[in-house]
Amino acid sequence: MSQTNILLESGTNELELVEFYIDEKADASGKTYRGYYGVNVAKVLEIIRLPAVTQLPEIPHPAVMGAFNLRSRIIPLVDLSLWLGKGESVAEESTKVIVSEFNRMISAFMVSGVTRIHRLSWTQVEAPGRHLNEYSGNSVTGVVRFDDRILLVLDMEKIVADLNPGLAMKIEEGAMASIEEAKRPSKKEHFRALIADDSTSIRRMIGTMLEKAGFEVTQTVNGQDAWNVLMDVKRRAAEENKPLSEFFDIMVSDIEMPEMDGHNLTKRVKDDPVLKGMPVILFSSLITDRLRHKGEAVGADDQISKPNITDLTRRAFELIAQYQNIEL
Repeated sequence: MSQTNILLESGTNELELVEFYIDEKADASGKTYRGYYGVNVAKVLEIIRLPAVTQLPEIPHPAVMGAFNLRSRIIPLVDLSLWLGKGESVAEESTKVIVSEFNRMISAFMVSGVTRIHRLSWTQVEAPGRHLNEYSGNSVTGVVRFDDRILLVLDMEKIVADLNPGLAMKIEEGAMASIEEAKRPSKKEHFRALIADDSTSIRRMIGTMLEKAGFEVTQTVNGQDAWNVLMDVKRRAAEENKPLSEFFDIMVSDIEMPEMDGHNLTKRVKDDPVLKGMPVILFSSLITDRLRHKGEAVGADDQISKPNITDLTRRAFELIAQYQNIEL
């Protein structure tokens, strides 16, 4: 079941979610609980039946069942039920494997079954509340409410990073020193950056890195909040007869965010006669060879794949110099 032919047009603030379910083991009364979850179609390469799995010599995590061969690719398989703490899955006729690609790597997740694909607006995706974050260990990035059930959008990047800490996003050793060395004298006293990302930890990491490089940073939790900030700045720039660069030099945005995604945000910026003079970097796990065209279609100036955070500062300086025709 390949999903690559149904990807949405860029910048419409729509997404498609593959809905799947995980059945927990029956309790003392014999009742089985079924939980419903979702993953962005853009991350799904295909959905297959459970293949023959070869155990790995060293298991990095109990939820890693082993690996399998798919068209000459060796892909690790994760029992998603076990990772979520719901017990080891039992293979049934309905069992499916979701083969996904993000953060420039391919992984596979075993689930109890797949139901359908939903086409939604990001405005229908709610940010998880504090209690849900605590209960889920911050593994849920969004909530979609239907009449008969609630669908939880899982943070697949966090799952993979937890299974293999070496793949987690981090600022490389020595990178901060390199960033500070990269600060060069400029005719401009301050640089200002706007960040849009729904992950608190990633926002803080990007913010810390840019601040070390001499930026003043404004952080927002999704595209809608970032757009509201930009509308206020645009109004102030007009009232004070100042260029936009007096308020922001660059924007760094995630793609997957509740309310308004990064593609839609970027399109709005680049379609605006005033805001289009600000460079935009998309920083997301969805920056892959097969999806890069979506960012290009909305006018992103650069696209950097998570977890490669250390390239951000260098590209930010280069784009600002290019847009503002200044020497750094």
